[in-house]
Amino acid sequence: MEFLPILPELYVTDFKESLEFYVDILEFKVEYTRKRPNFAFFSYQGSQLMIQELGPGEKEAEQLEHPFGRGINFQIGTDNVATIMESLKKHNYSLKRGIKDSWYKAGKTSYGCREILVNDPNGYLLRFSEDLGEKSAS
Repeated sequence: MEFLPILPELYVTDFKESLEFYVDILEFKVEYTRKRPNFAFFSYQGSQLMIQELGPGEKEAEQLEHPFGRGINFQIGTDNVATIMESLKKHNYSLKRGIKDSWYKAGKTSYGCREILVNDPNGYLLRFSEDLGEKSAS
């Protein structure tokens, strides 16, 4: 297995709930897990992500307040934002923001993406982004 150069590891308070969210709802693939503390390594369409459950008395847990990850969002590439949105709705999971198409200018080119925002069970903000291609910037 090849590990990406940047690989977020998210602390979670309820491992089972987080595992179900990422695997059953978002369809991330579990690459491997460990116990003591509970840990999972996921992959999703070329992205990688890890979660680790915080136990009582751990120093990292003392400084965290819900929602976790305030001030950051994790952009995750996907081939179909609508499929993710439907799965979230099917499981009665609220979106932070529904589907939005955006075009970002970079020099003479604009790059398009279709995105949704959702908070995971610990409050981490996930931005799923589908590539819409590029066009000449005006």
